[in-house]
Amino acid sequence: MPFKSSRVQAFNRIIAGILFLSLELLNPLNLESAAAQTPPFYQGKTIRIVIGSSTGGGYDLWARVLARYYGKYIPGNPTILVQNMPGAASIVATNYLYNVAKPDGLTLGALLPAIYFDQLVGRKEVQFDFARIPWIGSPEQNEIIHYMRADSPYKSIDDIRKAKEPPRCGSSGTGTTGFYIPRLLDEVLGTKHTVVAGYPGGSEIDLAVERGEVHCWSPLVATYFGREPYISWQKKNYLRVVVQFGAKREPRLADAPTIYELMDQHKTADAGKRLTRVILVAATLGRPIAATPGIPPDRLKLLRDAYQKTLKDPELIAETKRQRWDIDPLTGEEMEKLSKEVMTQPKDVIERMKWVLGN
Repeated sequence: MPFKSSRVQAFNRIIAGILFLSLELLNPLNLESAAAQTPPFYQGKTIRIVIGSSTGGGYDLWARVLARYYGKYIPGNPTILVQNMPGAASIVATNYLYNVAKPDGLTLGALLPAIYFDQLVGRKEVQFDFARIPWIGSPEQNEIIHYMRADSPYKSIDDIRKAKEPPRCGSSGTGTTGFYIPRLLDEVLGTKHTVVAGYPGGSEIDLAVERGEVHCWSPLVATYFGREPYISWQKKNYLRVVVQFGAKREPRLADAPTIYELMDQHKTADAGKRLTRVILVAATLGRPIAATPGIPPDRLKLLRDAYQKTLKDPELIAETKRQRWDIDPLTGEEMEKLSKEVMTQPKDVIERMKWVLGN
């Protein structure tokens, strides 16, 4: 019996010890201590940003600036690398992000937001659902302009309407401003443009303008005022902006009419005005960064919070000022709401959109 009693006592001491340790582990202070000792998910890891356009353009340049600062604000301070994956105006990169990349928060995408056009009109190349893309955020909300070489005969929209030979405009794909803006003008204002497709990106279109292969392009305002060769071209009066697409005139382009002024002047039908508003949401979405569908919600929130902090980094702000870029950010939540809204359109708008996109 004494032997059995000692065994029982030993067993009881073990049970008491286990209970004591359990209570200690459940103590909030100890839980915090244990959490503090757990390394952050991103520690020692690399985030890759897949850029859906070629090097040298605005989407590429913004992603590269982001990559230099973003890791500072993500717990664990991961390395950030960029990889260009141009093709079909960002559809190739978006399909990759949506279907191939793991949903672990280690692959992000710098995408051209107008890819929702291709989904709305039912293009078979689209293998994603724009409304389900988890957006991180965008550094700017932008507007578009449409310019001509100043030495061309196209001085105004009326000149383009009356021209015997349409101006040639450079494009790198149907989801880019170089394609859909000339086609939109043809649809709502009765102009005629010839779209010259096949350029990999904005930098190649700049060279085509210089060589005289094309007369026109439709970049973002941020591109026009924020990088070469446009800064130099403006000093030489090399270009003429014939229309801008903001709700009101950009002060630096006070002589160029807005698309809304021109639609009123030419009595554009309400369906054309609705089509214009749907298409111009793409510029409002700016130069967004996206994550992969299925990313854990807490990781998505972490990346979104870090993104907004990055855009307030003093060194990043100084760099963007040197580049003449304006920061006017959209949060991932705001982009998510806009992307869902824009994907709900009536049939008549979608049918007109098909024509604008060359379907």
